[in-house]
Amino acid sequence: MSEFLSMRDDEKTALFIDGANLYKAARSLGFDMDYKSLLAKARDESQLVRAYYYTAMQEERGQDFSPLRPLVDWLDYNGYAMVLKQAREFTDAQGRRRFKGSIDVELAVDIVAIADKLDHIVLFSGNGDFRRAVEQAQTMGVRVTVVSTVKSQPPMASDELRRQADLFVDLAEIQKIIGRSGGQRSAPRQQADDDATDENYEFDGEEDEFEDY
Repeated sequence: MSEFLSMRDDEKTALFIDGANLYKAARSLGFDMDYKSLLAKARDESQLVRAYYYTAMQEERGQDFSPLRPLVDWLDYNGYAMVLKQAREFTDAQGRRRFKGSIDVELAVDIVAIADKLDHIVLFSGNGDFRRAVEQAQTMGVRVTVVSTVKSQPPMASDELRRQADLFVDLAEIQKIIGRSGGQRSAPRQQADDDATDENYEFDGEEDEFEDY
């Protein structure tokens, strides 16, 4: 068994990445994700079936840009299966245009849908809402490793999700393998505010700021 996320070279494995949650967890620990190294390591240590990346995106009507677009395009061209959701626009009580979105349902449904074809699922999220999907995958005989952090303030990983997982790996423990410093350019940085949440996010259409929701 590999020391990296308990991967095994004879197991069919899939990565499920909650983009906003992982971004916030890594930033809370003071580093940026190196998605190129993550994918290469997973391919070396397991029979990687797919690496899914989930995010909701703001894109203005008539425009072709989102703060996440450079990262999303890079991941799409470099081996990740992208699951994108359009953020919903609404007007708040002060009359400001805002956006909010969540990929929880899509990620949970996909875990259950593909579980019978896998031996090992690695979930990059601390969102407790995924506990039931993890439990369902386990009933199909799938091992589930959850990657998040409890070393941030506040902790990013929910207690119920940690308890449900077969193995919990703190992101801080693998930072040297899948983290990168400011000088590296293996993938674009995620351009989002530090207030991106692990479940839903809400952001101002003019300032591209993410806020808790």
